[in-house]
Amino acid sequence: MSLHESCGVFGVYAPGEDVARLTFFALFALQHRGQESAGIATTDGRKLQVQARMGLVSQVFNEDSLGQLGGNIAIGHTRYSTRGSSRVANVQPIVVGKGSNTIAIAHNGNIINAEHLYKKLSDQGYTFHTSTDTEVIANLILSSHEKDVADKIRHAMRRLQGAYSLTIMTKDTLFGVRDPFGVRPLCLGTVNGGWVLASESCALDHIGANFIREIEPGEIVAITENGVDRYQEEVGRRAMCIFEYIYFARPDSAINGRLLYPARQAMGEGLAEEYPVAADLVMGVPDSATAAGIGYSHRSNVPLGEGLLKNRYVGRTFIEPDQRIRDLGVKLKFNPLPQMLAGKRLVVVDDSIVRGTTTPQVVKLLKRAGVREVHMRICAPPTRYPCFFGVDMATRWELIAAQKTIPEIRDFIGADSLGYLSIDGLIKAVALPKDIFCMACFTGNYPIPVQLEMDKLALETVPAEYQSSFGLKQ
Repeated sequence: MSLHESCGVFGVYAPGEDVARLTFFALFALQHRGQESAGIATTDGRKLQVQARMGLVSQVFNEDSLGQLGGNIAIGHTRYSTRGSSRVANVQPIVVGKGSNTIAIAHNGNIINAEHLYKKLSDQGYTFHTSTDTEVIANLILSSHEKDVADKIRHAMRRLQGAYSLTIMTKDTLFGVRDPFGVRPLCLGTVNGGWVLASESCALDHIGANFIREIEPGEIVAITENGVDRYQEEVGRRAMCIFEYIYFARPDSAINGRLLYPARQAMGEGLAEEYPVAADLVMGVPDSATAAGIGYSHRSNVPLGEGLLKNRYVGRTFIEPDQRIRDLGVKLKFNPLPQMLAGKRLVVVDDSIVRGTTTPQVVKLLKRAGVREVHMRICAPPTRYPCFFGVDMATRWELIAAQKTIPEIRDFIGADSLGYLSIDGLIKAVALPKDIFCMACFTGNYPIPVQLEMDKLALETVPAEYQSSFGLKQ
């Protein structure tokens, strides 16, 4: 698996509560959505302050840093870089503006017309200190001549193209914003008389909040001491990212009223129906395909087992591995159980194959452990097109399914057979209407036109006349 989600966002309006601590624990629940950096911004009604650094949530915050974040409103962020490189200048939330015209913002998604917008804004005199589209969104909001912040956000939404779920904070208001396609999730809940926003419902569970509803595509919610106001922008087709169901979101989250765990089980059942095979054992690659493995076993009546144990403490580190560690590859993450596997015909269920760099190592690891046959079953249909809506995936030329046939992929990864769940099988498993999803990574049918070779680092290589405005001089 080589997909990286862009981010997790969170927001809380809860006078009398320790909003920084609530945000800290919510970000733990959203850590899977971004492991490069983490940040929290708060306001006490007078000023906005932020603590944000590179690293995991547990590496960024301690009692001292949380103690410096007082107030009644907070927003938080965990990041994978999809626009702008992984460096401290691009850590979120970011605070943009001056005086009363100041906002803090956290973003999950990708703005495909960001380069055009930053050039326009630069020409108008707006300065940039990051290479992220998040700062483009913030300055676009501030550039509006509208007086009310909600109207400024609506003005920006009419010019933004792409995917965005946002939490935005002024000194007295918390906003949640979801793009008109609804590509990335965002939900609303309550906690101890206050209000919360989160990328996934699992974050609400972790802090004892009650789920109220999802933010609708094209919707803005504004939360103040008077409660929640909502504004609705015009929407066309919906385009929820199908990979939220396959891989990105946690299995204990619900999106569009559908809990993800049974949806993933149903994907495994669909694979068993579409690609039955004589086998002795089924395993899901931990942890993302565990539920699908259970589903395959249930439908096929082939026993379920654990063939690989995952080292759950392998994560992002700032210690550069030496060559010996690099050479270990997937061995650092997975360890096989030879006594369970020797001589077996094994069905291995995984969520996806993207570049095809990890799967061959997994197959090789299993065969070295004595597996007689490896039959790969993949929940996602062949990924043939890149994503431009908030997923750090690959260029089309790096996607193995864009370059090879399925038999060629089978031979390349070293499996005895290979089966991808069909698009119809995937939709049946998710049990929601097909037309609400974006499946462009399978079909090439993007919800809006895109350039097939967009560059995530484009804002770091801007023309010379814009470099000073972005603080990007070498």
